[in-house]
Order: sequence, then C-alpha cells, then structure tokens
Amino acid sequence: MPLATKRPRQPAPENRATYQDDFYTWTREQGALLRAGRLNEFDWRNIAEEIETLGRSEFDKLVSFYRLVILRMLKCDHQPGKHTRSWSISIDNHRESAAEVLADNPGLKPRIGEAVTRAYGHARRDAAEETALPIKTFPTACPYTVDEIRDRPFPYE
Repeated sequence: MPLATKRPRQPAPENRATYQDDFYTWTREQGALLRAGRLNEFDWRNIAEEIETLGRSEFDKLVSFYRLVILRMLKCDHQPGKHTRSWSISIDNHRESAAEVLADNPGLKPRIGEAVTRAYGHARRDAAEETALPIKTFPTACPYTVDEIRDRPFPYE
C-alpha cells in the first residue's frame, strides 16, 4: 500500500483493480486510462492523493540525506579520534545526493531549513546511540548552518 492514507472501499468499475486492494494493478490501469484519454473513468481522488504523496516523498528524501550528513558531522565533532575515511566518504556521498534532490526539485529550496530541522532531531538521537554518548552531549538545535552542512570540509587525516 502506498504512503497515502487508506480510503474507504469503493467498487471498481468493470472488474478493475481498486486502489486499496491491488495498488500495482490499479496504477497500471490508471496509466492505460490516461493514455487512452478515458478521463471520465479515471480515479481522480486517489490520483490526486498519489501525486501529493510523490511530492512529500521528495521532501522526505532530502531530509534523509541531510540526516546522514548531520549524523556523520556530529560524530566527527564529538569523536574526532574515531573519524574514519568512510565517514568523510559518507558525508560527500550524501551531500551529493541531497544536491541532486534539490536540483531535480527546485521547489524544495524554500524548505531547506525545515528539512535540516527535521533531519537534525533524528541525527541527534542516532548520534547518541551510535557514540554511546549522553543525548545532552548534542545541542537541542542544529549547530550547523546550511552552508556548513553543504560545504564544510571533512578530510580524512
């Protein structure tokens, strides 16, 4: 089942799959209806929901990439003696992925601050778990600017 909220059952016309019971087949059928121009048979309510879900998933990807960058940054800053080459590579890879999401979705740029805030809450908890340091070791608000998250160097020494 997709991320969208499950809707009440509605009968499917002419033995078609329903959104709730067979999402995969439903998507294929809806695509075929659209290509055939049979818009009067389209499941508009669920199509609209899915389009909105696609947009939310792009924001969620951005948050996820920032979460991983910030996690490694916290670990580097709070355990500098344990900084490894793989941490630096991870930071670079996830920065690149975040940049790609933003390049593909310029409408997300005004939400970067929100994405960082959301990502930091998760990264802070993850950092406490992974380092075995008390959670209070890590500031409650993100200590990094967006520019630092994007560009601060983390060379492996």
